[in-house]
Amino acid sequence: MAETIIVGISGGVDSSVTALLLQKQGYNVECIFMKNWEGDDDSQCAAEEDYKDALSVCDHLGLPLHSVNFSKEYWDGVFQYFIDEYAKGRTPNPDVICNREIKFKAFLNYALELGAKKIATGHYARIEKSNGQFKLLKGLDQNKDQSYFLYLLGQDALSKSSFPIGKIDKINVRTIARDSGLSNHSKKDSTGVCFIGEQKFFKDFLKKYIPSEPGTIETINGQVCGQHDGLMYYTMGQRKGLGIGGGYGKKEAPWFVADKDLSRNSLIVAQGHDHPALFHQELKANQVHWIGGSLPKKLSGLSAKIRYRQADQNCEITHITQDRCTVKFDHPQFAITPGQSIVFYQNDECLGGAMIDVRN
Repeated sequence: MAETIIVGISGGVDSSVTALLLQKQGYNVECIFMKNWEGDDDSQCAAEEDYKDALSVCDHLGLPLHSVNFSKEYWDGVFQYFIDEYAKGRTPNPDVICNREIKFKAFLNYALELGAKKIATGHYARIEKSNGQFKLLKGLDQNKDQSYFLYLLGQDALSKSSFPIGKIDKINVRTIARDSGLSNHSKKDSTGVCFIGEQKFFKDFLKKYIPSEPGTIETINGQVCGQHDGLMYYTMGQRKGLGIGGGYGKKEAPWFVADKDLSRNSLIVAQGHDHPALFHQELKANQVHWIGGSLPKKLSGLSAKIRYRQADQNCEITHITQDRCTVKFDHPQFAITPGQSIVFYQNDECLGGAMIDVRN
């Protein structure tokens, strides 16, 4: 009897081709559509459209489709963290928490209870077993590689997971979908917060959950040059939406968020993309996680990303404890952001990562 793999299908082309490829490989494939956010009308409509697309794909392929609601798990394990971080003036990365708590915990456990041996998702990443260890590798399509969002996975989750499109580039994924008659072959990629989606007015969305506290916008020299609506609405390196008019600074150059003074509720800005206040060469991080389960024996030749799609940056990790570390880059980095993830690599292997705490 063929091994059962359950695919987390979102209605998008990546997870649909994942199901198709596994079916062609002879697995007994079933699909699960997760609805994990019960929010406004826009998100409800998007979820309904996604479900229709998932159902269309499963009907076309002759695959069973289950539906499950992990809204409570999502609220407790992901969204509450998301709100708490913003309330502290930090910029959270909910997608990495969502992968750990929902896709590779709640969904994985649910699938195993249904009799699956593994789950599969449409992530652009690869899993390789070597010397009894499961390694997480970058997807071969460097423009779509999603290993950054998967660094919180451990050995157990990787041993029970599959990423079939990790060895394929996005163009070929769409070609496979089109040639196989999948109705969503040209559907645009999803954006925004995991399961919540794109919010047209992000400030208004956050206001539903966190009281706004307006304050001053100041230059790094202490000159008041505007008013902010609340520190939670801004992130390091942000350029748009500051509302700083003329009359400040000695040159015609845009302003960027350089820091947040939480004690005074002030937003600190610097003029010009190359301003030194926007660059830091060292950071401290906490919540360190190693995919192999412990500190790698070899930490030479390391690189790291402090944001998705950033090119790998050479670095050195020092002062490592069980939960914290210090990272020094070969070159200063633009807009290192507390609350975001720093993810460590050796060539194509993702070793793990941590949450950025402070910049030095």
